[in-house]
Amino acid sequence: MRRTIFLGPPGAGKGTQAKLLADFCQIPHIATGDLLRAAVANQTKLGKRAQEYMERGDLVPDNLLLGMVAHRLEEPDAANGWVLDGFPRNVVQAEFLEELLGQINQPSDWVIDLEVPDETVIARTLKRGRADDNEVTIRHRLEVYREQTAPLIEYYSQRNHLVSINGDRPVEEVAAALKQAIIT
Repeated sequence: MRRTIFLGPPGAGKGTQAKLLADFCQIPHIATGDLLRAAVANQTKLGKRAQEYMERGDLVPDNLLLGMVAHRLEEPDAANGWVLDGFPRNVVQAEFLEELLGQINQPSDWVIDLEVPDETVIARTLKRGRADDNEVTIRHRLEVYREQTAPLIEYYSQRNHLVSINGDRPVEEVAAALKQAIIT
């Protein structure tokens, strides 16, 4: 069983690498960003509330994410493992997730930190071409990441769960480094 959490700045390649790893391990890739974007596109109640935060580049509030993640991790396809991408984004969420995983007897095996320099993040993100991807918003997301999400690196490092991977390489090289780090 594999239960892996991905950390890293927005645009670091978490989604790409999480999907590759999930496919390799034949487990679900649970991406809160994808779940939120689908909710916005479908104009669900959650989607409408989340949209205003996402357009500003701010993190969607914890209360909008916590129940959604709990429900998704309890679905049958997640029983044998999962790759979690985009959650937790702060220490409060990490504490909630740790408690939830204990309750459902699914402790995480690894926390991967994809390390990518800001300028690479900006260049990659601008190439995606999403409506909310412009340099001002991207730089704001990086500031929010450093303030709210980066403390997770210390949080998981203290629990001996953290594996740092240089994400500033071609996709295939990063994927190979991930497999070597967590499968061996």
